[in-house]
Amino acid sequence: MPAASSLKRERQYEHIKDSAEKRGASTGRAKEIAARMVNKERARSGEVRQAGRTSTQDKKSASQRGGQRTYRGPVNPTRDPLYEEARKRNIAH
Repeated sequence: MPAASSLKRERQYEHIKDSAEKRGASTGRAKEIAARMVNKERARSGEVRQAGRTSTQDKKSASQRGGQRTYRGPVNPTRDPLYEEARKRNIAH
């Protein structure tokens, strides 16, 4: 967190970081997620000198969007990836 951040943002950062760790993210990844979300909220509320376009013009906040921009792989995997996944999990076909 930036040195000039408020107590509210500090609490928000810790809450997001703890939540990400509970979901199974590594400590480093949890810190990154928390920092990005808090920085975006700071930009949206005008707490920063300069903010990116997507931070200020996005219709949804980071928490509302809930990872919608995260790539999750192919939408409809074909036969080969499905059989490969089954083999890795020791599932008989």
